[in-house]
Formats: sequence, C-alpha cells, structure tokens
Amino acid sequence: MKAILCILFLAVCSAVAGPIELIDGKYPRFFDFEDEDGVIHKVDLLEPVDMELLNDIQMNPANNQYQLFTRRNPTNHQTLRINDANSVRSSNFDARHPTIVISHGWLSNMKTNLNPVIRDVYLRRQETNVIVLDWRKLALAPYPTAARGVPDIGRGLGQFLDFLHRTTGAPYNTMHLIGFSLGGHVVGNAGRFLGGRVARITSLDPAGPLWSNNDQRVRPSDGVYVEAIHTNGGLAGLGIGSPVANVDFFPNGGKSQPGCYTPICDHNRAWEFFAATIPRNHLIGRQCANMNEVNRNNCNGASLPLGNIYLNKRGSGIFRVNTGRRYPF
Repeated sequence: MKAILCILFLAVCSAVAGPIELIDGKYPRFFDFEDEDGVIHKVDLLEPVDMELLNDIQMNPANNQYQLFTRRNPTNHQTLRINDANSVRSSNFDARHPTIVISHGWLSNMKTNLNPVIRDVYLRRQETNVIVLDWRKLALAPYPTAARGVPDIGRGLGQFLDFLHRTTGAPYNTMHLIGFSLGGHVVGNAGRFLGGRVARITSLDPAGPLWSNNDQRVRPSDGVYVEAIHTNGGLAGLGIGSPVANVDFFPNGGKSQPGCYTPICDHNRAWEFFAATIPRNHLIGRQCANMNEVNRNNCNGASLPLGNIYLNKRGSGIFRVNTGRRYPF
C-alpha cells in the first residue's frame, strides 16, 4: 500500500474511531513509507529512539564514510578517512577543483540512485571532487532514531571538511553540499559547524516529519547561499513544505509533481530536477510574494534558475518553477 493510501485510510478511520494523533500538528503518528525499491516500511514517529546507537554516532564521527570520485576514477571510489591525511594525499583529490558533497536520506546508502546520478552529471560537466557521504549505520535505523541523529551526522561531516581544508588547503568557497530528505538537514548542520562558510548548500526536499518545529533543521545561515527545493510538502508530505533557506523553490507548487502518482516519486523529483539543471540550467523560477501566489501559480517577480553548478549563486525569497513530466523536465 502506497504512503498516500495509508494516509487516506487513517483519515477514514478517524471519522469512525475518533481523531488521529498528529505530530507537529500535521503528520499522523503511524504511516507507511515506500523506499525506492518499492519496499514498505512502517513508521511510528513516537517510537523510542535507540540511545545506544545515538551515543556511538555522537562519539565516533568515523561512522561516516566518505567516498571520492573524480574524472580519474569516475565509477570506482577512493575512501577518504577523517584524521588520516595519507588517505587524502594518496587519492585523486585535487584542492584546485570544486568539492561537491552528496548526502543521501533515510534508508539509503552510497549506492542509492541520487548519488551516481548527481555524481555523473557533475563529472561530465567539469573537473570536480565528488564526495559521497555514506551514513547508512544511522540511516537504516527506525525513522525517529535516524532523525534524532542527523545533527551528529552533520557535525561529523563538518569536522571532516575542516580536516580536508586543513590537510589540502581546499577553500570553503569552492565547496557545495547537497543533501536529500534527512540528508537535506545533514548538510545544513555541516555548514553550521563550519560557521556558514561553505559556498553553497542545496537541500533537496528536506524531510518534514519531526522537523516542522525542530531548531536543528537546515537554515539560511548555514552557508553563504542556501537553497531548498520542495517537491512533496503537502498535507503529511514527506518534505517539510515551508521556506527554510535563502531561496526556496516550489516546483509545480511544491506538493505533487507531474508524472508522479506516489509521495516517494514526488519526493525524489527534488534531486531529479536538480540533476537535470547541472548540464542545462534551464528550470527558471519566478519570485512569489507569498505562498498563496505559489499555490495559485501567479508568481510574477524576478527570475532565478533552480539548481545549477555555480558557486557564487545568490538570491532570496520564494520561487515557483513549472516543469514537464519527464526528464529533463
């Protein structure tokens, strides 16, 4: 059963059996989550967190794994280890090139689809150090535990980037951190650890459940320029659905996407849209005065492209961009 069917089922049950327990005033306590392999996972947002795992994650940033890809090794990764300078010096990492970090979300790992897709479009476009963050040890835990540990994963990433900067001289103003879903909050926390000095942070449909009132979510001050792309932020959507960045894009209104029939498809569109803009820079948003204009599709403000590779991108406000149903949208 798809996640949206579960939510509809809960709504019907509430009419018969009484009100549903809502978390953050928006999300049902119990819902189904379909991963990209079509496997359904039961979520209880009030499930007790695994404190033993969280303590291990907090004390040991080496639980994060960092896999480097460059044009010299575009498909076979090299492992970089925090506080192991030789692992960096013996790799193909080149501080003269931009550094792109990609963070997956819940129930994912370095092999999840967004990682090779975004990696490949970057390496075809330019010489780049693409670093895939694999935080599967926490990401495979139940959702409340994974969500609670996101700030620690982000701080671990920040510590690694500080180590990389000190070891190689790689400047923060050539770093772009990209995260999807829970990973969208991971990269925010990494940028915060570094004092907001990284050039860009892109949060791809940052996770919604347990984050509406969470002060550890991604913020505009986490980088020099912070952008969020919201694609599934409707009622009980998987994304947060409200502005969190310097610039917030709401493709097609930010709730559901053309060609999608499940919430996970809508959710994944965020990274698919972003990847499509790396070679093309063709999805142009129009600034909106408020969310009513976003919803009504009558935004007439300034233009700004969604996504793209440029490290000096700047802007502020909320934007709507309308897309097609299929790649390149």
